[in-house]
Amino acid sequence: MAILGLVALNAQAQQAVGRPESLERFKHSTTMVVLEKNPLLMYNKQIKKTVEKHWDINPYELVTFSSNDFETARKDSTKAFLMKQTVYNEKDKTKSKFDYLCVELGGNYKFIGQMPDIASVPICYTGVDEESYGYKLGVLCRFLQNHIKLTSEHPELNSKNILKYYNSQMADIHDKTLYLIEDELAPNLRNEASIKAIYPYKFKLVSRDEVKQAIDDRNEDVVLLHKVGPLGTRKKEVRCYKAIIGAADARLYYFGWHMISEKAPEGLLDKDLKKMAKAKKK
Repeated sequence: MAILGLVALNAQAQQAVGRPESLERFKHSTTMVVLEKNPLLMYNKQIKKTVEKHWDINPYELVTFSSNDFETARKDSTKAFLMKQTVYNEKDKTKSKFDYLCVELGGNYKFIGQMPDIASVPICYTGVDEESYGYKLGVLCRFLQNHIKLTSEHPELNSKNILKYYNSQMADIHDKTLYLIEDELAPNLRNEASIKAIYPYKFKLVSRDEVKQAIDDRNEDVVLLHKVGPLGTRKKEVRCYKAIIGAADARLYYFGWHMISEKAPEGLLDKDLKKMAKAKKK
């Protein structure tokens, strides 16, 4: 499976960009938004509202994962699928599992894992509470769509240079307000004075509701943190991934990761803020 994973969030992913023929096929497809088989899951309600507000790259329909309709549709080469998948990389020594939001293509494939993946983004460690990511689904859906458009229009971008392309935009966040949620920061950064000492640009400590509002309003002044961590389900020798994404343009401005330890706790670290603060405009 080709996994974008916030452009190589899984550092050992083989491919971060869809094949040209797959990207071309997507242009003429209808996206099937796949609901989880348990109708009571919060995810189903969240993804329905999300695509209604934020999915505009092509027509979409709803389908339930466990239904015969899904099995029929996934054999159709004119269908694409926006679906949540659990991803595990055998080469990852931490044995971590992530839930990804993926865009995949239908066709005559025996197994779901054979379906071409043209864009994927991790939303959480498998097993963490849905509330940890539900409020960000809108901007993650738009990120997937933007990535598909970008890689379709720029065939020179590939798995080897896509991260460099995104990181080249890092300094642009200096003109925006960085929204940070206190419990997504390392403990030593959970106050304005500590942040200001490292990051001299605009920032604001906010709630999850304020982040969601900025995403729904497509606030052009706001960039936000997307953190993927275990949230206490596993504390040692696992990765914490961090990305800064625009609330309006859904651009990826910064990406980083670290192994969680006593010296490097889960959350955005001071070294992340220092790197963003020192970034120079191209």
